[in-house]
Amino acid sequence: MSGWHVLEVFAASHGSWLGGIPVCAGVMRANCTLSPSSNLSAVPTVSDQAAAMQLSQCAKNLATSLAELRTASQKAHEACGPMEIDSALNTVQTLKNELQDAKMAAVESQLKPLPGETLEKCAQDLGSTSKAVGSSMAQLLTCAAQGNEHYTGVAARETAQALKTLAQAARGVAASTTDPAAAHAMLDSARDVMEGSAMLIQEAKQALIAPGDAESQQRLAQVAKAVSHSLNNCVNCLPGQKDVDVALKSIGESSKKLLVDSLPPSTKPFQEAQSELNQAAADLNQSAGEVVHATRGQSGELAAASGKFSDDFDEFLDAGIEMAGQAQTKEDQIQVIGNLKNISMASSKLLLAAKSLSVDPGAPNAKNLLAAAARAVTESINQLITLCTQQAPGQKECDNALRELETVKGMLDNPNEPVSDLSYFDCIESVMENSKVLGESMAGISQNAKTGDLPAFGECVGIASKALCGLTEAAAQAAYLVGISDPNSQAGHQGLVDPIQFARANQAIQMACQNLVDPGSSPSQVLSAATIVAKHTSALCNACRIASSKTANPVAKRHFVQSAKEVANSTANLVKTIKALDGDFSEDNRSKCRMATAPLIEAVENLTAFASNPEFVSIPAQISSEGSQAQEPILVSAKTMLESSSYLIRTARSLAINPKDPPTWSVLAGHSHTVSDSIKGLITSIRDKAPGQRECDYSIDGINRCIRDIEQASLAAVSQSLATRDDISVEALQEQLTSVVQEIGHLIDPIATAARGEAAQLGHKVTQLASYFEPLILAAVGVASKILDHQQQMTVLDQTKTLAESALQMLYAAKEGGGNPKAQHTHDAITEAAQLMKEAVDDIMVTLNEAASEVGLVGGMVDAIAEAMSKLDEGTPPEPKGTFVDYQTTVVKYSKAIAVTAQEMMTKSVTNPEELGGLASQMTSDYGHLAFQGQMAAATAEPEEIGFQIRTRVQDLGHGCIFLVQKAGALQVCPTDSYTKRELIECARAVTEKVSLVLSALQAGNKGTQACITAATAVSGIIADLDTTIMFATAGTLNAENSETFADHRENILKTAKALVEDTKLLVSGAASTPDKLAQAAQSSAATITQLAEVVKLGAASLGSNDPETQVVLINAIKDVAKALSDLISATKGAASKPADDPSMYQLKGAAKVMVTNVTSLLKTVKAVEDEATRGTRALEATIECIKQELTLFQSKDVPEKTSSPEESIRMTKGITMATTKAVAAGNSCRQEDVIATANLSRKAVSDMLTACKQASFHPDVSDEVRTRALRFGTECTLGYLDLLEHVLVILQKPTPELKQQLAAFSKRVAGAVTELIQAAEAMKGTEWVDPEDPTVIAETELLGAAASIEAAAKKLEQLKPRAKPKQADETLDFEEQILEAAKSIAAATSALVKSASAAQRELVAQGKVGSIPANAADDGQWSQGLISAARMVAAATSSLCEAANASVQGHASEEKLISSAKQVAASTAQLLVACKVKADQDSEAMRRLQAAGNAVKRASDNLVRAAQKAAFGKADDDDVVVKTKFVGGIAQIIAAQEEMLKKERELEEARKKLAQIRQQQYKFLPTELREDEG
Repeated sequence: MSGWHVLEVFAASHGSWLGGIPVCAGVMRANCTLSPSSNLSAVPTVSDQAAAMQLSQCAKNLATSLAELRTASQKAHEACGPMEIDSALNTVQTLKNELQDAKMAAVESQLKPLPGETLEKCAQDLGSTSKAVGSSMAQLLTCAAQGNEHYTGVAARETAQALKTLAQAARGVAASTTDPAAAHAMLDSARDVMEGSAMLIQEAKQALIAPGDAESQQRLAQVAKAVSHSLNNCVNCLPGQKDVDVALKSIGESSKKLLVDSLPPSTKPFQEAQSELNQAAADLNQSAGEVVHATRGQSGELAAASGKFSDDFDEFLDAGIEMAGQAQTKEDQIQVIGNLKNISMASSKLLLAAKSLSVDPGAPNAKNLLAAAARAVTESINQLITLCTQQAPGQKECDNALRELETVKGMLDNPNEPVSDLSYFDCIESVMENSKVLGESMAGISQNAKTGDLPAFGECVGIASKALCGLTEAAAQAAYLVGISDPNSQAGHQGLVDPIQFARANQAIQMACQNLVDPGSSPSQVLSAATIVAKHTSALCNACRIASSKTANPVAKRHFVQSAKEVANSTANLVKTIKALDGDFSEDNRSKCRMATAPLIEAVENLTAFASNPEFVSIPAQISSEGSQAQEPILVSAKTMLESSSYLIRTARSLAINPKDPPTWSVLAGHSHTVSDSIKGLITSIRDKAPGQRECDYSIDGINRCIRDIEQASLAAVSQSLATRDDISVEALQEQLTSVVQEIGHLIDPIATAARGEAAQLGHKVTQLASYFEPLILAAVGVASKILDHQQQMTVLDQTKTLAESALQMLYAAKEGGGNPKAQHTHDAITEAAQLMKEAVDDIMVTLNEAASEVGLVGGMVDAIAEAMSKLDEGTPPEPKGTFVDYQTTVVKYSKAIAVTAQEMMTKSVTNPEELGGLASQMTSDYGHLAFQGQMAAATAEPEEIGFQIRTRVQDLGHGCIFLVQKAGALQVCPTDSYTKRELIECARAVTEKVSLVLSALQAGNKGTQACITAATAVSGIIADLDTTIMFATAGTLNAENSETFADHRENILKTAKALVEDTKLLVSGAASTPDKLAQAAQSSAATITQLAEVVKLGAASLGSNDPETQVVLINAIKDVAKALSDLISATKGAASKPADDPSMYQLKGAAKVMVTNVTSLLKTVKAVEDEATRGTRALEATIECIKQELTLFQSKDVPEKTSSPEESIRMTKGITMATTKAVAAGNSCRQEDVIATANLSRKAVSDMLTACKQASFHPDVSDEVRTRALRFGTECTLGYLDLLEHVLVILQKPTPELKQQLAAFSKRVAGAVTELIQAAEAMKGTEWVDPEDPTVIAETELLGAAASIEAAAKKLEQLKPRAKPKQADETLDFEEQILEAAKSIAAATSALVKSASAAQRELVAQGKVGSIPANAADDGQWSQGLISAARMVAAATSSLCEAANASVQGHASEEKLISSAKQVAASTAQLLVACKVKADQDSEAMRRLQAAGNAVKRASDNLVRAAQKAAFGKADDDDVVVKTKFVGGIAQIIAAQEEMLKKERELEEARKKLAQIRQQQYKFLPTELREDEG
């Protein structure tokens, strides 16, 4: 589907809305709706083959469709974006009219609920939607204030959508309620919301027209307040809400009694007033618990509970005022009144929290806020009771403790929300600490009750109560974490911000501010409140900073930053007033402090409202039934602990009054025992349920089973008995294996993160990982079974086993870490295991991709491109490390690489379709880089629209690459399909077009720098062209086209060079001016250098091919200018739009100087070209300047793009040696021709040497020390050579014999540096460095090859049965082929050995250790010619082995002959080694290597002999002898056998005699040449 098609649909339906949302808005949701990767990740775990393939195909289709939809929606949005505000306004107006119609229907009693609508459901919908409306309106205000039209449109659309849901909910509530007045009120308030919202959207539209207008901003804020007020009215119309409001109003009215100046004296006795207060406190505490409970029930329950709470509060307040009247002093009375005010405030907060929770039960942290409010009521009641009552010591502490325990009990009812920020391991620590404190305080309670020390008793009860509350909180949090960590539970997802953190911080800051301004607060309380404010505001600012760095929404980014500033500034102001208050607690200072808290509270509330936007919030975890069961042991232990603790405190209370009651003591002991047991049970339950541990154990067992399976498959593959899977194609298996390995790869980092600090996620992740291994093994074994090549088969199985083993290691490390951030000692092991696992995944993916591209499977490549495209849409690109220009350059590079690959694919589709796989793989890799760099370019582009355009076009290019890669795969499968070829060519053209669109988008980002990149590309082309021209000139084939002379071109060259200087000036100044001027300067300089290169080439050609050196001098001069221009353009691009003191400006100035120098040099060369007396000198000057520039480049810290081998570096030093010789000769002769030749040769030799040296030095295997050494001697060599050339220049100007004599010293310095450079290059290879042309190295290589061949033959001989008859020869052909291979290898080895021995012989003769003809060799004929004799023995033995092998293959020879030949090879090799030892240098490296290789051959030969002997001797056992059963026949058989035996014995005797004779003859006769000497 194209974007224009979407636009057509939109245009056709403009004004008609699908349920109130424009088509465009619906389409835009494609950007955030679905991620097909979540469907693909399930594919490997589906066992049904057909279902898995269908799911995979559907997921891919969905991905493609979503990508197309996203592209279309972006195009539609570009066209329709500005209309969104108008369409949102129309929607709201329509909703207002619909509500008016509903009101009329309600008046006529015709309003009926729609199917599925109930009062409770609609009320909840309305409550939750009211928050969404508030949040989207906050977004709308921010966007409009910032003047961002795009995001204002989005916010207006979201507001309209939320209002639509609100209107439906309001209608549903009105239709479902039985009270007509309530129905009318609901519809009226909803209509007011719509009216206000329409005004708000209209004002936002006006604000966009004049973004900075203060008046429109003020109007916007006023309208927003009015809408917020009507939204609250709408929520208050919900059933139950009004009753809560009435209760809140009643509490407010009652609390006015506390504002009188003086209270009337009490009319009741103290005991009666105290008793009434205690009873009222108990009733109020119970009512608070009922309010908390009612929020989970029907709306009617909350109404009743809040009414009862209000009545109980009135009674409690009256009892409290009565008690205040009993106070003896004014100060005591003020303190009682202060506490009553605190209770009033806590009660109001409880009702507000209950109201909020009943409206939106799913709101983040609402349940915890309610529980905290209930605890605050209890604590404030306890404070008043402690202050007012005069009971027996210890009694009120017990009452307070019981109230506290009653309040915290609710935490253990269905803990499906986090109670605190504690991690699982923090919970364990908290339980351990609190249980220790509880144990000590319980002992204290018992001890102090016995001794009658009641103040200490009361203190112990208070400590025990706090410890029990801490234990309950830790148990509830641990239970929550256990529940969400169960693999069946749905794990939550972290959003941009944590709304719970914001809500907690908001509450803590409000409470702290309240304590700050409380007249009764002590200096320590003020200090504590200030610390709390500082802690939470700091956390909020930090959260805002992180959120702003993560979001791609620029409006949100700015708002978070602005909010953080507001919070920080208002905190700073508050801190100033607190410091003043701390110095002087005067009423004036308190008033200033109170005023300073208001802006902070407002800023925090605004930030919390903005952060609650659904776009930012996290998705909470959902606990499964299995997770709830896992929570049970912890919850049961905690409930038992609370219950038995309550009984224990009640029992202790009565013992404090009457410590002499033995039955009560036994009851206390029983309760104490129960508490102790329940805490032990709690600790055990928490430890046993540690998240992820059980899942790690299951996963480890599962992967161990998989490893055993893969080992079995490997054994079967080795024995050639791996059963082939016939139920599925190899393509499907490869695709399965690829997808499962990718999914495993995606899980490595999440598991490592969970193991280091997210215990709740560990179980989910390891279970998911383990679920992939069974399909992995099945697919890997299936793929291996389909592979014919044994080596490839084993590679796949081995790599799969390595992956499984690395996963096992990862799981052990993860289990050990357990998600405990404090277990630092495990973190290194986790990181290492993760790295090993990533490497294993990479290895197997490389193998699979190679296999896939060979057969045209491109699924993996398509997925890789799709994944790269999806990352482009991620809202949080990494922090940019460069500027737009840096990313622009790399994007251009990769875009052009893709275009080149597309062109190559067009060519190869016709000539070599089998090469398309490699090209497709290259394109996939390039697009991956392009997508990342494109994302960074888009993030750094200004304005945002350019970034959006770059991202869109890079995505379009991705679609084109996918289609092209798919066609390449199809063509590989069927290379002759002409239709597919045509399609591929069309796709390649489309890719090229899309590359040009990406480049044009980049140009829009910065026209000047894009022109610089284009110009730099053009100049690099010119440099390459000039290199080619130099080759023609050197070969003497650069001829003039007609009879023109150099004089005809000189003026033209000078004129064009001057034009280039002017362009250079413009280019340098363009860096600081507008992009347009920079672009113009870059284009002009590229055009001028092109023209200059052409005229110089014509001028060089006119010099004639009979003077090639002068031609090269001239072309080198223009090449230097082109290089300098290329560097200048690069420096200009880097310095564009930078301030004058930026380092890049200094680089620009340096590049400009080099440019001027090189142009000047060109002009001098042009003038000197025809002057035979000076042109050599001029060429040498130019060369010296060029070498200096090359040296500067060499010494820069830039890392070369590619690396080369040390051998290349050594090879390039030969050029320096040759050039040095030429330079010395030129210095001595002083002929201009020699000087020119030296200049040209020097330039190339030094440039090549420096390039090779730097590339070899930066090889990844080279150590820092060796790199530094190589670079130092590269510099030293160049400086020495420069000094030599400068000395030659001096001689040319004033030739004297003394100066010429100094040339030798300069050349020695160069030679010394070259020697050091060669040694540094040798050090790069370490001890492994060898001369590949050394005969001993060749001999060693050949010998080792022979050894390997013989080993293989021996193994095969052991496995196969020997040939019994010639006709069975074909059956053992493998063995025979290997024997022949061994023979061939040994022949090659001996050939190298003879060469090596010859070289050694020459060396020994030269050293005088051996005469050219031995003086006396009669003692031993074998040593007559030293090493050569020994080498010939090896050659002869090898020849015999070859004959024996050949005869053996043809069935004419026995194993015995093979054994004899192999023995002779081993013996003669040993003799050769002995000869080398005797004659040569004992400690030489070459000798040691030759010795080791010779030993390997000997060892292998011995193995071959043993195997052949075993085969020969086993032959007799295998021959079947048929024994005749008849007597006569049997006797005849025995006689024949004996006859054969005697015959063989006689033959053996004759053979022995023959051998003795041969040996005697050998000693008797001397070689011919020796007999002639004697004669």
